[in-house]
Amino acid sequence: VHLVESGGGLVQAGGSLRLSCAASGPTFSSRASGWFRRTPGKEREFVAGISWSGELTNYADSVKGRFTVSRDNAKNTMYLQMNNLKPEDTAVYSCASGFGFAVLLDSSEYDYWGQGTQVTVSS
Repeated sequence: VHLVESGGGLVQAGGSLRLSCAASGPTFSSRASGWFRRTPGKEREFVAGISWSGELTNYADSVKGRFTVSRDNAKNTMYLQMNNLKPEDTAVYSCASGFGFAVLLDSSEYDYWGQGTQVTVSS
């Protein structure tokens, strides 16, 4: 599975961005997927996860109520809608794919990763 993120950029606090994760490979639609973020000097942080069917989702407490993860298996694409962005959301966001049908919460459970896209939120 090859993953490519897009949609990052610079936005003011309170604004919105929609990230996309385009996947190639026949198995993406049958695998769990997730979004993680990383800032310099910090560990990679789980942001949101979604099951293979899209029926189950899970979010980090810091983004609940503001971010929404979804997927379109017909297009082999996963999305992260980010609303009411805050400066502390500034990070490189990466998508990942892992073996499993439920939501995967730990980065060690994912075996394919994208390169990441920068999100910068100004105050």
